Amino acid sequence: MSAGRRTLGFSWPALVALAALAAPRVALHDLGVVPEGTIVAALLAVVPPLCWVVAVLWRRPPRPFLTLVVVGALYGAFLAAGHQVFWDSSLGMDAPGLAGLEPEAREALLRGATVMSSLVTGTMVGVIAGGVAVLLSRVLPARRREQADASRPFA
Repeated sequence: MSAGRRTLGFSWPALVALAALAAPRVALHDLGVVPEGTIVAALLAVVPPLCWVVAVLWRRPPRPFLTLVVVGALYGAFLAAGHQVFWDSSLGMDAPGLAGLEPEAREALLRGATVMSSLVTGTMVGVIAGGVAVLLSRVLPARRREQADASRPFA
């Protein structure tokens, strides 16, 4: 068993898959397919972190908060990559306060700020989900070990 799996309770591919649950929101939002303020936008924002919490409550990793902070940081990387891919159709170069800069410098500054903002946003989503998971894990009883072992035949 790897050190990451012992600490986080999930394999790295599973952690990436959990983070990827939130990735479609980036494309759908940046392309304007799902406008902000709609019920679909709210579901795309809330359901993936809820799935993260459910996965942690189901699996009961040794450090649930850290696990979801890592998932959130991975989501932040997806968010940053998505914003870069859909840059022209979504964010673009509209920054009137930076009009005095050369276009290349303005774009580099805006893209860098977008990456940092995405990483912070994703990580904070993980922090919030991790906090919820820790609180719920204290309230909800853990599955009995025999049931947990029986549900993972290849663990």
